[in-house]
Amino acid sequence: MIKLNDCSQQIQSIIEVLLEIENDDLVPKNIRIKIRGAISALQDDRKETDVKINCSLQELDDLNENANVPQYTRTQIWNIVSTLESIH
Repeated sequence: MIKLNDCSQQIQSIIEVLLEIENDDLVPKNIRIKIRGAISALQDDRKETDVKINCSLQELDDLNENANVPQYTRTQIWNIVSTLESIH
């Protein structure tokens, strides 16, 4: 199991990547809204880490089926999902 401090650092790194995607003007607005939801889920201090990760994964999984996601963004999302699943 990953230590809590390592987990927090990994989540912070993921949030930074998600913020980059959210601020990318080439990413459609509806995708950025979903990304914002994933960020909010990860930053919610009222929930335990597993719940935060699950909520974020739900938001990101919805994007996998969206044809409007640019390919490079889709690759970033897959990497984020993989990292979140390894923490979980």
